[in-house]
Amino acid sequence: MCGIVGYVGSRSAQEVLVRGLRRLEYRGYDSAGVAVAHNGAVAVTKAEGKLDRLVGRLEEAPLPGRAGIGHTRWATHGVPSDRNAHPHRDTTGDFVVVHNGIVENFRALRDELEASGVEFRSETDTEVLAHLVAAHYDGDLKEAVRHAIARASGAYALVAMTAREPGRIVAARMISPLVVGLGRGETFLASDIPAVLDYTRRFLIVEDGEIADVTRDGAAIETIDGDPVERSPITAEWDAAAVEKGGFDHFMLKEIHEQPEVIRRTLGARMQDEVALDGLSWVEGHPSEVARIWITACGTAYHAGLVGRVLFERLARIPAEVAYAHELRYGHPLIGERSLSLAISQSGETADTLAAARLARHHGARLLALTNVVGSSLAREADDVLYIWAGPEISVASTKAYIAMLVGQSLLALWLGRARGVLSASEERKLAAELSGLPAKAASILERLDGPRRVAEHLAGAGSIYFIGRGLDHATAMEGALKLKEISYIHAEAMPAGELKHGTLALVTEGTPVVAVVTQQEVHSKMLLGLQEVKARRATVIAVAYEDDEEIGLVADHVLRIPRTADPFSPILAAIPLQLLAYHVARHLGRDIDQPRNLAKSVTVE
Repeated sequence: MCGIVGYVGSRSAQEVLVRGLRRLEYRGYDSAGVAVAHNGAVAVTKAEGKLDRLVGRLEEAPLPGRAGIGHTRWATHGVPSDRNAHPHRDTTGDFVVVHNGIVENFRALRDELEASGVEFRSETDTEVLAHLVAAHYDGDLKEAVRHAIARASGAYALVAMTAREPGRIVAARMISPLVVGLGRGETFLASDIPAVLDYTRRFLIVEDGEIADVTRDGAAIETIDGDPVERSPITAEWDAAAVEKGGFDHFMLKEIHEQPEVIRRTLGARMQDEVALDGLSWVEGHPSEVARIWITACGTAYHAGLVGRVLFERLARIPAEVAYAHELRYGHPLIGERSLSLAISQSGETADTLAAARLARHHGARLLALTNVVGSSLAREADDVLYIWAGPEISVASTKAYIAMLVGQSLLALWLGRARGVLSASEERKLAAELSGLPAKAASILERLDGPRRVAEHLAGAGSIYFIGRGLDHATAMEGALKLKEISYIHAEAMPAGELKHGTLALVTEGTPVVAVVTQQEVHSKMLLGLQEVKARRATVIAVAYEDDEEIGLVADHVLRIPRTADPFSPILAAIPLQLLAYHVARHLGRDIDQPRNLAKSVTVE
């Protein structure tokens, strides 16, 4: 989950590295560091804490040079500190490495190296790689890296540089993401494309089990075994402005406000007289063969999958299961050849989701990826891909990607329903029209900012907040609770509304905040009865409900209104006021909204 950036060319390496790290800080911000080659030596500067601390040190003592590597860390082995920050050196100081991932056998390697006389300066697993590269060096950095990674097991990306070969960087990918940016007389390395969009839009994707040998003239890619790889560059469609705040105080708020356009873009040309989806060649040819859909994901993507399960069963009449990827991969799922595995990941690099998707394919399922990143690992491994076109999402707390995931699954459910003959043409047209109207309805919610802001003031002092809902509203409640936990650090718990009285009601006392999502008409009366029970305990009720729902005002202290839509699509709109509520609570408390503690955007380790 750490961020890596590298550069070889004619610019100031320090400037390029710091700019790239700024774009990658969402991947980890426990510490940061850079190494720059100059005059036959490699100088390293690093600092615990946010990137600004590193920048301050570099301003006091700049590092001259035209080649370097940088890193922003999310700690796995060793506490955040200056000495545990990357880059890490070998004993001579001639070799430096940065690393994203985990070396699973680092303890055995460290014991071996210490027995040979190597003295370690950090607690990290990464430092063993620096010493291994140095130990295997015999005049060729690429071969030293090849031998080093042959000794190290795990999932990681490694980038190495040595003072003995200035102007050369060697990188290896073992699952964790890595891209090469191609410029004129300069070449870049990064964990993610946005890191170097200021300089180039042409990229080579480094695949698992490959080594990239980088100089200012480009990159040669080969397999770990040494076989050359020919690969055409891809062109990034994003521009640098897409990863700037654009006048908003936080990326999260900017990304919330981008959601009407994201919905419009995800619908795109897919909305005609009937839903038309590209990239679904297998599903299109065999819709009746899909006996069950296995949805696997983590975090926010898992909550999107909970919505998808209901949509697939309700609109396409296909049984569906949702499983956390980290649980599915170690379970014994009854996945068969007639199963469709839907793996959901914004980045397409989530380690547990990738592993679960591979398990599903091993059991014979076809793999459909729902992802935001073209060329990601998940997209490349899938049989079919449905892109959500949310654009770069920088805030750790996902908003617009979540909404796009819901839209993508809504389209897929409509398409499958028609293809399987269980959804009439008139029903499809009616629901498609509802989808087409969602961008304008989402925009109207964003014009009502005072409601979430006022309610946030009441919630900021709470010790615990409970989120409830039924059916699709329960999935929305779970996502609302997660958003609040992520960025405000207030304990929040979501559950089906009917479960409240089976235990948790014991914790509801006078003033306890209960956030209720109330949009599903078939259980509307049941929700009102449940809220009466909550009010009888003198709780404070905050409801998310349709703007024409008059009854909800009789039991709720505060109501956040959304435009009415077809109930299957209400989660797309209902999530927005909950995102704004979490944002304003966190802001009221002075939290670091875009970079909440202990979290990172892309979870590329198990």
